[in-house]
Amino acid sequence: MSSRQVDRRECQGAFVAVVGPSGVGKDTLLAYARARLDTCDGTPVHFVRRVITRPADGSTEDHDTLSPDAFECALADGAFALSWQAHGLRYGLPESVNRHIAAGDTVVANLSRSALDAVRARYRHVCVVAIAASPQTLAKRLAARGRENAEEVSARLARASASADGLGGAVVSIVNDGLVEDAGDALVAAIRTAGAMAASAVDP
Repeated sequence: MSSRQVDRRECQGAFVAVVGPSGVGKDTLLAYARARLDTCDGTPVHFVRRVITRPADGSTEDHDTLSPDAFECALADGAFALSWQAHGLRYGLPESVNRHIAAGDTVVANLSRSALDAVRARYRHVCVVAIAASPQTLAKRLAARGRENAEEVSARLARASASADGLGGAVVSIVNDGLVEDAGDALVAAIRTAGAMAASAVDP
């Protein structure tokens, strides 16, 4: 990048975007990493609590809830660093994410693949971690949680297969078919690496 083309995106901290279809175990792996990683070489690591227009019911991720109208008001007031829509719901990451990144910290968030372009446009050091699982594992997990009928499970499996590619940029792929510890340790390693790379980067 030439001296006349300065990259003005937030450049100090790393943003780790964890993506993957429903049923691959993102929440489980994020909880595993959160319990084992609060700093990277002394730099804080923040696991973001999302705001969603869906009530928390104990069977989904632990999140903050807003009604659609309240979400729109919060968005207009600048409460979110990033927001997007998926599956008929609105999702937001709190504005504090910007402050953490600017301070040089590492931020980890469960993200929709539809929001990747926006997060890459906003932050310079973005690491995408794609969690995957075999169709057999996905089918078993989706059936076990009992939130969808057979037709809905089949539709989710079809969407998971269709969304396996096309994430763009550098992606760390983790297959969560075995022990939680195996995939969880891989996620911890990816977060550590992202934080270290951002810390070592030199601003142009």
